[in-house]
Amino acid sequence: MKVSAKADYAVRAAAELAAAQDTGAPVRAESIATAQGIPQRFLENILSDLRHAGLVQSVRGAEGGHKLNRPASEITVADVIRAVDGPLAAVRGERPEGVSYAGPAEPLQRVWIAVRKNLRDVVEHVTLADLAHGALPESVDALADDPDAWHTR
Repeated sequence: MKVSAKADYAVRAAAELAAAQDTGAPVRAESIATAQGIPQRFLENILSDLRHAGLVQSVRGAEGGHKLNRPASEITVADVIRAVDGPLAAVRGERPEGVSYAGPAEPLQRVWIAVRKNLRDVVEHVTLADLAHGALPESVDALADDPDAWHTR
């Protein structure tokens, strides 16, 4: 699984909005771009995608900016990734249940479905509030604490 730059930037931008949610004040795109090292023009496109997905709203005016459309505890990392990249797992641009294989490769579809399930078990359980508060769910911390998780192969 690869996380696109757009998805990485989107989650980081959304985490910035989540951290500011308690103030109730909108956050300017320039502030997010500076805080997270995201090119501002790229960030504007990401914020547009997040608005279209109903995750973010724009506030006009001198004190305007962006804010989350609902509580950070109700928006998952998966929601943000889907808003900018589409489905979490795709095989040749299709959902895993839409691909089929013949012969010895036939079980491969089930492998892709299992990969998606494991990915969802993480990103659908981490909310923007978790990120903003620096406290991940125990199940995610346990996976990240496993020494094998840190080995690249």
